[in-house]
Amino acid sequence: MATTLDLRTLQWLSKEYHDMNGTHYETLDKPPSALEFSRLVHISRPVVIKGFEVHALERWTDEYLIERMGDRKISIAVTPNGRADAITPGPDGKLYFVEPHIQQMTMHNFLLSLAPNTEKMSWPAENQEICYLQSQNGNMYTSQFFESSPDQERQSELSEFEPLKADVPSEIPWCSQAFDRSPDAVNLWIGDSRSVTSIHSGSDPYENIYTVIRGTKHFTLLPPTDGWYLQERIYPHATYTRPSPVSTLTTTPSPLTTSPIRWSSILNPHLPDTLPREAHPMHISLKAGETLYLPAGWWHHVRQGLDENFSNAERGEELKEEKTIAVNWWYDFEGRGMGWVWLNLLRSGDVPYGNTT
Repeated sequence: MATTLDLRTLQWLSKEYHDMNGTHYETLDKPPSALEFSRLVHISRPVVIKGFEVHALERWTDEYLIERMGDRKISIAVTPNGRADAITPGPDGKLYFVEPHIQQMTMHNFLLSLAPNTEKMSWPAENQEICYLQSQNGNMYTSQFFESSPDQERQSELSEFEPLKADVPSEIPWCSQAFDRSPDAVNLWIGDSRSVTSIHSGSDPYENIYTVIRGTKHFTLLPPTDGWYLQERIYPHATYTRPSPVSTLTTTPSPLTTSPIRWSSILNPHLPDTLPREAHPMHISLKAGETLYLPAGWWHHVRQGLDENFSNAERGEELKEEKTIAVNWWYDFEGRGMGWVWLNLLRSGDVPYGNTT
């Protein structure tokens, strides 16, 4: 029995899905009820939701974050190019999937690294490393938090961002009711326009609820039926390391026993003529106070801050606030039924190596 889809079938699925749905996305002026949201989840297309209020929207100035966090050390991803978890040439000329160097610093020092562009341009080259808070490990609320009973001792589960938890709800009522479960993780993201999240999805088993607190996020999205346009390859693993406290970052290949990584070879899918003309990307810019429902299986590339496609007035607002802060809730995807089977089928088959020599 065949276990993969041939090119002709993939092309038909992509065209059929686009003919039925286009690149339109729905925008809601207020958060949905649990019933309304469950219907949106059933359709499984991105939705922009306005009016979802969290305390962080009013409170999270730089001064507030610094005062609340004090001298606590937080884990920051550091790269030389703003591309953590991305395909990058290594010292031997081969392409690697490179994870960031993780550095401990205070919120004060981290926010200083995200200074306005005019200040950054005058910095010496050795100070141009790019910092991004993107730990993705439930850095505000972990799955263990939700598994604990209310009266259970949780000291071992304290978040790096414990002082900020009062500003972010651990779950979203209309989501938790619709999914019939609590989130698996809640994450905090802080960065500027130099940090880019490479396109990925594939095996993400999460329904993603993503709220911008400050700044702007720019999403390039493709449905699961368009994944084959993204030219996935197999790459060896590497990590940015710092041989000494005063040295610059170096790409360090992982031991040969480390599992290789399957990843898209397309670095900038938001740029014109980067994707095949048959692909159907959806572009969504999300501003402070707006929330994106990103269904499981959807491919997403994320930029933040300045955008050359905005009007002069909009760019002026972005220049005032280049830092971008967001929070997202990951809810486990429902594995029963056919949904996860279809997502896996769309990515089935052999994937070539990214380095051919």
